[in-house]
Parts: sequence; C-alpha cells; structure tokens
Amino acid sequence: MNTELSEAHQRVVDEVRDFARTVVAPAAYSYDTERRLPMEIIAQMGEMGLFGLPFPVEYGGQGQDYFALCLAVEELGRVDQSIGVTLEAGVGLGAMPVFRFGTDAQRSEFLPMLATGEALAGFGLTEAEAGSDASATKTHAHLDGGEWVINGTKQFITNSGTPITRLVTITAVTGESDRPDGTVKIELSTILVPTPIDGFTVGPAYDKVGWHTSDTHPLILENVRVPEANLLGQRGRGYANFLEVLDEGRIAFAALCTGAAQGCVDEAVRYASTRNVFGKNIGSHQYVAFKIARMEARATAARMAYYHAASLLLAGKPFKKEASIAKLLGSEAAMDNARDATQIWGGYGYLNENTVARHYRDSKILEIGEGTSEVQLMIIARELGFEA
Repeated sequence: MNTELSEAHQRVVDEVRDFARTVVAPAAYSYDTERRLPMEIIAQMGEMGLFGLPFPVEYGGQGQDYFALCLAVEELGRVDQSIGVTLEAGVGLGAMPVFRFGTDAQRSEFLPMLATGEALAGFGLTEAEAGSDASATKTHAHLDGGEWVINGTKQFITNSGTPITRLVTITAVTGESDRPDGTVKIELSTILVPTPIDGFTVGPAYDKVGWHTSDTHPLILENVRVPEANLLGQRGRGYANFLEVLDEGRIAFAALCTGAAQGCVDEAVRYASTRNVFGKNIGSHQYVAFKIARMEARATAARMAYYHAASLLLAGKPFKKEASIAKLLGSEAAMDNARDATQIWGGYGYLNENTVARHYRDSKILEIGEGTSEVQLMIIARELGFEA
C-alpha cells in the first residue's frame, strides 16, 4: 500500500485543512453552544465542492474518488466532529446510495443538488428496535395505485431536519413470507422520500451529549405517498444495499475518527509546549511527552487502517473486514486520545470553550454510530471464519 498522497489528494488536504483552521475552528464554540448547524459554513463547503468530491462531473461532482472524501472528512474532524460528520453522512449515507443503486432518472434528479451542497439527504435506517438488527424493522410500505404508502418511525437520522434537507432514503418492509420453520421472512427495500412531503414529520432535535452541531432527528411517516418509481435499487434488496452503504461508509467514518484522534494530539502538543509549571513547560516531563507520543501512535495507526481499507475499495477488492478494523481502531483512538488530551489540559480541558472538551464529549458516539464496536468485532470475527 502506497501511503504517499497524489497531487490531487494533497490539494484536497491542504485546502480543507486551511478551511478547517481558519473558518470552522474559530466559530466552532459559538455554534456548538447554540446547538445549531451553521448553514453559512455548509454553504461554503458546497462552494468548495466537498459534497461532490467522489461523484462524476456530469452530476455536478468533482470527479475525484472516495478517498478524497475521506481526506476531507479527516481534516474537518480535527477541529469539529459535527461538521465532519455532516459531510461524511451527507455524502456517504445521503447521496452515495442514489449514486450506487439509483436509476439514471433518480441520479439526474437528486445527485446534482446533493453533489453541489445545495441540498442534504439522510439515510433512514435506525428505529427504536432496529438498527444493528435490520430484521426488526417495523416501518412498512405497500403499493397503492402506483404509489408507495409508507408508515413508520425512524430514530437518530443525521441531516434529516436541516433547512436544505430534500431527501431521506427509507428502509421499509415491502413484503413478508412464511418460512418452513414457522418464522416470518421479511422483504426489506429502500425507497426515496423527497422532503418536505405530506405525512412526513421531523421530530424535535435530540438533546445529545456531544455532536451538538450535527443535525439529528427522529422521523415519523404517516401514510407518506411517493411514486412507485422511487424504489431505490431492486425490490427486496434493501438489506444488501444498506450493508454495502455501511461497509463503504465505515471507511469515511474511520477517517472522521482519525481526525478526532489527531485533533487531540494537536491540542495536547500545543498546550504541553506552552503551559509552564515550576519554570518549564509540562511537555519537558517524560510522563507527559510519552502520553502524547502514545496518542500520536494511535492516530497514525488509525490513519493507516483507513488508508488501507480505502485502497482496497478503490482497487475493487473486498474490504469489509478492513473497513471494520479501521472503524474499530479509529473510534478507540479518538476516545482514548480525547481522555488523555483532557487530562493533559487539566482544569482547562474541562471548559467547553476549549477544543479538547468538545472532543471529549463528541468522541463517545464514534464507538456507537455506523455500527457499534461490538458489531465491528462480530464482522471481523465472521470474516476470520468464526460464527460470532
């Protein structure tokens, strides 16, 4: 695996790093406190082409690849995870399913506005009793007069209630059949729901521990009617489709984790180099220096893991196990580094105005979102041949 970035990829890193440091970081505390998604910053990201990085130019994209998206997400995650996940989810969970499984008509209708950042999309998978266990999905859809009629509820859906949300892809049970053993086999499909639309209600935003800026809502669908042509991919392939989306999305999510882990290193180095105690900076103490060295090792290992998974994806090779490894290592690195950076900052690290405090609050969800750590271990074990 070649870890040297191409000129195109390096330009993405340089441009997004500068944007993150000069635009996102200075404003992060204010909009985190206000608990709002700063649409002015999202608009600038759209103008930069970040939402279109992996999509073809014909759909308004930048004609680059998925790795370019990961690099951008990492740089944003270094200073603000909420902004990083807005991009990661907006592309990986929002637009990518349309690109991967959509018809030409669906791509032409939705991708241009999603790739340019004029609109955002969400992926409505999780429910009160269904997430890791998709077979427990309760949302149903049936055909009536050439339309899908959808009823159900979804939870924890990112980018589902912003002023520019124009699409949510919903997983729904579209059929059932009896198995020989007496159990019921469900047919799960994915359906495109343009928003706003009658019967589609966005619930109040969650009061979350972290990711205060990320837009996250419950959704209620009551007799929502969309054209039969809004079926995304083949009927009954919804389970397979969302597994593919999640496998791919975990690489970008691992990049977000890596950014968070590296951001904690950045802040620990800055503080330890300037905080003087007993006449010298605390970084001169071996214990502090070694703690930061271990933080850097974690961030580097996480980066190499997602680089490797991305290289397999781009080469068209199997990457399921590597994506789960990257997500597992990255989320643990972010959480461990957040704890250590806060300890190094001491009392100042417990003040919300400082970046390490935000990383400390934000990083826990990284071990839960887009597949918990336990799910990643299960996937890795299965790929090794164990029926875990």
